[in-house]
Amino acid sequence: MAFATVIFAAGLGTRMKSKFPKVLHEAAGRPLVEQVIRAVLPLKPEKIVVVIGHGAELVKEKLSAYELTFVHQKEQLGTGHALMTAEEGLKDFEGDVLVLNGDGPLLRTETLEQLVATQADKPGMTVATCKFSNPYGMGRIIRSSEGKLEAIIEEKDASPEQRKITEVNPGLYVFDSTVFAKTKRLTNNNKGGEYYVTDVPLLYLQDGQEVRTYFVEDEEEVLGVNDRKHLAHIDGILQNRIRDRWLLSGVTMTSPETTFIDDTVEIARDVVLEPGVILKGNTTVAESARIGAYSYLSDCTVGESATVGPHSVAKDKTFM
Repeated sequence: MAFATVIFAAGLGTRMKSKFPKVLHEAAGRPLVEQVIRAVLPLKPEKIVVVIGHGAELVKEKLSAYELTFVHQKEQLGTGHALMTAEEGLKDFEGDVLVLNGDGPLLRTETLEQLVATQADKPGMTVATCKFSNPYGMGRIIRSSEGKLEAIIEEKDASPEQRKITEVNPGLYVFDSTVFAKTKRLTNNNKGGEYYVTDVPLLYLQDGQEVRTYFVEDEEEVLGVNDRKHLAHIDGILQNRIRDRWLLSGVTMTSPETTFIDDTVEIARDVVLEPGVILKGNTTVAESARIGAYSYLSDCTVGESATVGPHSVAKDKTFM
């Protein structure tokens, strides 16, 4: 099924307290937005449009290895406005549009594939939902007595009763090709004075089109980053995934909880990583190599059966 992807990456992220755009902060050795791009790439979207704003040139530079279309959101007037801006990059495209946030690096390709598949028999749109143990700050899913989605209410606009709802909107959508006609009808008549993408489902319902929901089971998978504390938490989750992947691929870690490996690192089978090893950047480790305790390697090459002594600190070095 032909679809395009739009990724929102225009915000500064003031709570990060940084001069850099939020989406360029790294988790497990990759910028947040790159993690999102890599989750969707295996699904082969016809086009990936990245909506940029703060630090636009830096974002483009960091993502130059990927085939992307960039559109510039000159004013950040809300997520609905970001979607309006994305139309510029999809003028000749008539298929479905998958919309994602650029600060959600835990998304799995399998989840995105299932979300896109809900559009196979052509409903108007699909909204991903998830239940959060602590839904503070999230848009709440409002359902009818029949269980159908009626609205998405942002936290700042929600009543005390609505804020008790734990089913939330994590910011993942698939829209049909009429979406950009609908965004022209969005208003900013809300407490934030912004154009909300969360108002778009109501426009579909007003037009008599079906709005479906797709439930994401794992709350962790749809976590976003708002501040450095969130970033550290998400980095920890990614590190656990990376360690599990290499352990199941035949790598020995004598102390997994003290081993840290960037997502960009490649490791062959029968490698042994002693406690406290940190592997960064484009490091590659060949079969049967051993890396001693408390070593830090960045952009290094470790040859087959090579031994790196304990407490080694190296960058751009080859060990044979």
